[in-house]
Amino acid sequence: MTANEAIVIAGAGLAGAKAAETLRAEGFDGPVVLIGDENERPYERPPLSKDYLMGKAERDSIYVHPADWYREHHVDLRLGAAVTGIDRERHEVTLADGSRVGYGKLLLATGSSPRRLPVPGAGLPGVHYLRTAGDSDAIRQAFQGADRVAVIGAGWIGLEAAAAARTAGAEVAIVEMAELPLLRVLGREVAEVFADLHRSHGVDLRMNAGVEEITGTGGRVSGVRLSDGSHIPADAVVAGVGITPNTQLAEAAGLEVGNGIQVDASLRTSDPDIYAAGDVACAYHPLLKAGIRVEHWSNARNQPQAAAKAMLGQEVAYDRLPYFYTDQYDLGMEYSGYVEPGGYDEVVFRGDKERREFVSFWLREGRVLAGMNVNVWDVNDAVQAIIRRGTPVDTARLANPDIPLDEVGG
Repeated sequence: MTANEAIVIAGAGLAGAKAAETLRAEGFDGPVVLIGDENERPYERPPLSKDYLMGKAERDSIYVHPADWYREHHVDLRLGAAVTGIDRERHEVTLADGSRVGYGKLLLATGSSPRRLPVPGAGLPGVHYLRTAGDSDAIRQAFQGADRVAVIGAGWIGLEAAAAARTAGAEVAIVEMAELPLLRVLGREVAEVFADLHRSHGVDLRMNAGVEEITGTGGRVSGVRLSDGSHIPADAVVAGVGITPNTQLAEAAGLEVGNGIQVDASLRTSDPDIYAAGDVACAYHPLLKAGIRVEHWSNARNQPQAAAKAMLGQEVAYDRLPYFYTDQYDLGMEYSGYVEPGGYDEVVFRGDKERREFVSFWLREGRVLAGMNVNVWDVNDAVQAIIRRGTPVDTARLANPDIPLDEVGG
């Protein structure tokens, strides 16, 4: 592409903003157009279910850049202006107002959307989903006025929302179809830690439970009726039942789509002039030798930097290990690596699981696939190094907290 051809970024979240930042940092001085359907300038999502939701962080702290950064760096930031179509032949995108913008390269950073509850009453006032800053504002306000909160879904968002509601003083019940919170993600051995954590803080865990309907009184939510006929009274309901990648643009444009938009290690789609990054991208990972889609902050922050460099013609292969973190009550943790559900044959603990001060490792055939440090700090680099080596380890040494992780070998 030539210097006067625009690079257009569809999606003005963290991924889109970091791509724009990288383009300028790498010396691209052509037009950069960053288009988002929200009216807020790009912001980070983790605080929305953590410190910002709990009132511990100010609104200004969530934004990726100061308000004047886009003007100062000559980034054409267009908010409240969704991209509605891609004309690959003409190298143009169409916006909701019917206008068209030409591109030399296009980055799809369209993110994902919360899955909606498919039950009667799901649209009642007082039923909340957490994805945007506005959602977080509404939930925080609801928690301040609610005596009883029901959370549907015991994934990361559901558990963080439950912790925030409990900290705000509400009685909290969590409804989950699985036997344990995070069972599919972490497996039984570590999922039990999070079940015990929430029970110890007075949360009513309703496991193996389906939702029949959201009940209402006077046109407002009043609770959740479960499939066994029982009823949980609630002044507010938060649904965290997963997200779906926003692949509609890519599908309509004829790009290869599976579990997200299919891209290679350089984040290039089946069209050489279109790239994808963040929640929406299913990227080939050179280390894992598989296409994976990662729905976490670190990926949205780092992957678009690689995509931006690739769009500028640099040889890039994105091979960072997936990473995420959570804070719930007095528990903080970091997780690195990647394990398919059921894709491990052993879990090794280093430290005290009962006190929630440990590092856990998921292994297959003696090789560490992932590690999670809970209330143990400054070990994440060592954990990642063990994973990257990909060779069998001595599990007795791995479990021994007296042996530094960088001396475990493998």
